[in-house]
Amino acid sequence: MTKNNPKIILEGTPASSGKVTGKVKILTSPKDVKKMKKGDVLVAPETNPEYTLAIIMACAIVTERGGILSHPAIVAREMGIPGVVGVKDVTKKLKDNMTIVVDGNKGIIYEQ
Repeated sequence: MTKNNPKIILEGTPASSGKVTGKVKILTSPKDVKKMKKGDVLVAPETNPEYTLAIIMACAIVTERGGILSHPAIVAREMGIPGVVGVKDVTKKLKDNMTIVVDGNKGIIYEQ
């Protein structure tokens, strides 16, 4: 990957605009919130209000399920952070602590 030609690793539905770089934290349950640090990318099958503490720390939200009116999409827009939803198998294809770029404008996840 070069700065001008980043490698696309996953695509989904753009849910909240913005573009950030952060470390992946995969949460399969709201109980996994202890894994999150401020500025991490929250990656989950889906979110609900029980994920609030993790969302507050996240610089972006990426989920396997959801559309533009889903919980993660709405919350990402309200929090002013990038969001990409409907990313097939994201919790299997990404690994904790990977550094990625989340482009909520295009619905693309880049390798960093």
